[in-house]
Amino acid sequence: MEIAVRELKKSDIEELAEIESKAFSMPWSKQDFENLLSHSYCFYLVAMAEGQIAGCCGYTDSFGEADIDNVVVAEEFRGRGIAQAMLKELLTRGEAAGINAFTLEVRVSNAAAIHIYEKFGFQPEGIRPRFYEKPIEDAVIMWRRRAVM
Repeated sequence: MEIAVRELKKSDIEELAEIESKAFSMPWSKQDFENLLSHSYCFYLVAMAEGQIAGCCGYTDSFGEADIDNVVVAEEFRGRGIAQAMLKELLTRGEAAGINAFTLEVRVSNAAAIHIYEKFGFQPEGIRPRFYEKPIEDAVIMWRRRAVM
């Protein structure tokens, strides 16, 4: 399966919101994604596979540190390298744009995602108690820092 990763476009939002609604108990809305496109400090990518959007990920830049706000892969594409392809491109582009550190939160029970993040050099550095709702669950705070010379 060929995976193409590109920047998020307004025309992607309808399909992306549908993926979100199926993947998360508290999904982002179409309006949430539209707002991202209006902020220069937000950068989002989509993965295309088999002619459709297979996933999305992105970050919000805050003075050279990026908060990876969202990583989502459509259920039918999970386990096929979509998240890894998106993260690789996101980190590469972020570093090229001057990002020196990336952070994210992930459910403590999401071992598959934690494993992927660790493969990309993220390290757990704390817990946010009761960060998630529906169901209530703690989040692992993970960081990936570049050595700055």
